Amino acid sequence: MNLVFPRLYAILDPSLLTTAELVLAETLAGFGVELIQYRNKKAPSRELFEISLRLSTALAQRGVRFIVNDRPDIALLAGAGGVHVGQEDLGVEEARAICGRQRWVGVSTHTLEQVATADRTSADYIAFGPIFPTTTKQNPDAVVGTELLRRARQMTHKPLVAIGGITLERAAEVYAAGADSLAVVRDLICAASPGERAREYLKVAASTKPRKVG
Repeated sequence: MNLVFPRLYAILDPSLLTTAELVLAETLAGFGVELIQYRNKKAPSRELFEISLRLSTALAQRGVRFIVNDRPDIALLAGAGGVHVGQEDLGVEEARAICGRQRWVGVSTHTLEQVATADRTSADYIAFGPIFPTTTKQNPDAVVGTELLRRARQMTHKPLVAIGGITLERAAEVYAAGADSLAVVRDLICAASPGERAREYLKVAASTKPRKVG
């Protein structure tokens, strides 16, 4: 296919939002973001479904792939573009069985052993981190740093998404270490202008040579 994986992976966490999810998602889409995940670990299932459905519908019209965190059932029902699972959620193949082949299934990894395991699954992409210390998770895993990211890059041909404590100032360093995409939460959605911040990330991405996947 020779496709380029979206270079910026925006994650919307309602605990950090100062505006409605849909407003922020459409703003980011307007500034060129092509991949957006909604991560809400506290919402009841009905609320999570309703918000996901609104986001999925709106973003599909803009050509943006929308990812639901943790819940392949809601990804399926909401018509999302995929689901992202962690090490304590359903496995990749179980999630795939629920949401189908046409949707992406991504998986979080925190060690090289987990990367190797994920590489043997049907996962469409692998997230690896935290690259740097992060405050957006209550019990974050151990920091892996860019050196382990380089080693992870050598272990898989799947798209590799770096996550955890990434800031605009560190973006070029993380791309250079082998990340196809940067998953950003706080430094993006808490910026004075999230759209402008997204544009800055994409500008950094454009200065690095993307790796074709598929």
